[in-house]
Amino acid sequence: MSIYIDGVETEDILDGLDTACFGKKIYYYDETTSTNIEAKKFAKEGAPHGSLFIAESQSAGRGRLERAYYTPKYKGLWFSILLRPKFNMEDAPKCTLLAAVSVSLAIKEISLVPGIKWPNDIVYDGKKIAGILTEMVTNPDKTYSVIIGIGINVNFTKEDFPENIRDTATSLQIMKGEIISRAKFLQRVLYFAEKLYNKAENEGFKEIFDRWREFSITLNKEVRVINAGDKKEFTGLALDIDESGALLVESEGKVRQVLAGDVSIREMGKNHDFSL
Repeated sequence: MSIYIDGVETEDILDGLDTACFGKKIYYYDETTSTNIEAKKFAKEGAPHGSLFIAESQSAGRGRLERAYYTPKYKGLWFSILLRPKFNMEDAPKCTLLAAVSVSLAIKEISLVPGIKWPNDIVYDGKKIAGILTEMVTNPDKTYSVIIGIGINVNFTKEDFPENIRDTATSLQIMKGEIISRAKFLQRVLYFAEKLYNKAENEGFKEIFDRWREFSITLNKEVRVINAGDKKEFTGLALDIDESGALLVESEGKVRQVLAGDVSIREMGKNHDFSL
């Protein structure tokens, strides 16, 4: 069986890229452990703001809560963006929401309407299509960098997914019914990410949060939460996100702030968790 290979090497990405900074410096790997690991290493060595680290496959791809992330060759986009923010370190986690909106806007451009499950899963028709992992690194000069790792299932068929995630994962190709150019789609993600990032630096994150709310499938839903720290579990109604990007959940008569953890949407007595 032949494999369709849609290139994402440097020349493929730069040809038609409509950004001032994001993706102008590219570190390409046929295979690596993780693009986030590579980005953190080069951040300490002075790689410029907006650098793109992209791999055809990863041997140690992971998502939030140290979950493994399936990243086969030629099927998806597995990449990281290096940021050197001017805003305060406390605002760095908000970049996860920025990235989620950027991917969602790119998907919307191909006439599909995705949803965002707080904080970092992009879903369509109840199935996960992309995930985001944001990390921070302290540089030798005492400044800090933000690494946004993004994994997008692009040209998967249903049979390409392992059986254990076949019912919970999907791809752009499955959603659209046709092969999608990985390079062109990546260009649009980078375009929106740069536009939103510049907006955040100049005006704050309000517009980004408003766009996130438009795509959210979590708000106004019953959710089950497992806190990242103490692993305590509770259920409640997801009300909103606050100014830090934390999820606000009404439970047992009080509003609880969820900064990090595992959030599943509860429908008709069932939990829907889209993690890969």
